[in-house]
Amino acid sequence: MAGQTYVHGNVAAKPAYWPAGQSEEPQSAVRASSQVRKNRRKALCMNAGYVMFLTLAAVLALVICVNYVKLQSKITKRSENITALQAELADRKEENNTRYNFVMDAVNLDEIRTKAQKDLGMVYASEDQIVEYTRPSADYVKQYEDIPEDGVLAQSDKHED
Repeated sequence: MAGQTYVHGNVAAKPAYWPAGQSEEPQSAVRASSQVRKNRRKALCMNAGYVMFLTLAAVLALVICVNYVKLQSKITKRSENITALQAELADRKEENNTRYNFVMDAVNLDEIRTKAQKDLGMVYASEDQIVEYTRPSADYVKQYEDIPEDGVLAQSDKHED
């Protein structure tokens, strides 16, 4: 067994040489017809129309890519701008809340009432001075004339119950 070599696998190795009388291509191979050879040569050559088409396609692809990159850049800049504006808004809201709380803490309602009653002579309204009225649908009321005794500001012909 010293002189034998073992080949592992299921594919036999190609011989490094061809037997005498045979070319590298086996005789069984079909020769290409002249039309096939002509088509192969034609396929390897590029005519002017094909070159123009490829050039146009390449330029169009380049333009699309450049515009895409520009749009991405704009989106990134706007996103950064939005983030900066949101941070500024948060800072201003915090500052406004701080100032509002400072003002509200500085106001002492008991002191104001005492000063109004003692120094300015103000008194609470008596029961006969208070007129209650039905609240209109709007958020505020403009008084153009005296409020009627019954407290109804306006009535429509169609009265809903």
